[in-house]
Amino acid sequence: MKRKIFKHYSYKTEKSYVVWIRRYIFFHDKRHPKDMGTPEIEAFLTDLAVNQKVAASTQNQALNAILFLFKEVLK
Repeated sequence: MKRKIFKHYSYKTEKSYVVWIRRYIFFHDKRHPKDMGTPEIEAFLTDLAVNQKVAASTQNQALNAILFLFKEVLK
């Protein structure tokens, strides 16, 4: 079975986005993303930077994954 490539992203990018989206959802106790917005995104990204001490590029990758979720998946 062929896998559909969405938006021509590389397979590694797609896998990374899935991981970040799952982490975002689990961070907010499995709430549906359609029920969340800017405050939840800010809280997640702040936690990444402050508590998990991730690099800025890692935080940016997480943000891009969440933006993809909202813009392309949930519209």
